[in-house]
Amino acid sequence: MPLHRLLLALVFSILPVLALAAEIDRFAGVYEGSSEFVQDGEAQRRDLSTTIKPSKTGFELSWTSVSYKSDGRIKQKVYTIEFVPSPRDGIYGSAMKTNVFGKPEPLDPLNGEPFVWTRISGDTFSTFSLFINEAGEYEMQEYHRTLADGGLDLVFRRVKQGAIEREIKAFLSKVK
Repeated sequence: MPLHRLLLALVFSILPVLALAAEIDRFAGVYEGSSEFVQDGEAQRRDLSTTIKPSKTGFELSWTSVSYKSDGRIKQKVYTIEFVPSPRDGIYGSAMKTNVFGKPEPLDPLNGEPFVWTRISGDTFSTFSLFINEAGEYEMQEYHRTLADGGLDLVFRRVKQGAIEREIKAFLSKVK
């Protein structure tokens, strides 16, 4: 292969990686905040954090939610997921397991596992998680993180069978 064609092929193979890096770099960082909301007539508080960082093949998203119960209990949930580019611009698939060929792939919602993906649209970084229960009913969790001065505006929604069950809003300040 002539050198100019080899260089051209190299440039075109690097462009998607550079585009991904530029897109993710806008959101990369560590963010923290808290939210107060009413659920079932009871005031609740949550401490929230999000970390977004580039990786070799895409990016890693981590988030933590700490709930404070009225009886004094504290409940913490931590999630970390690797995402890789999909064939569609701005949409990234979770790489939560490896197939027999060593390629990362999402989990299978028909086996009771969450199907997770991320979309970047303008200044909003959205993560969706689809879960199908034993009865075949679905639950969606949506995390919309929009760039704002000094951090991210977060909107979390839990949707069951098309109805919003919970919505939490918070501002997460950029700490790193």
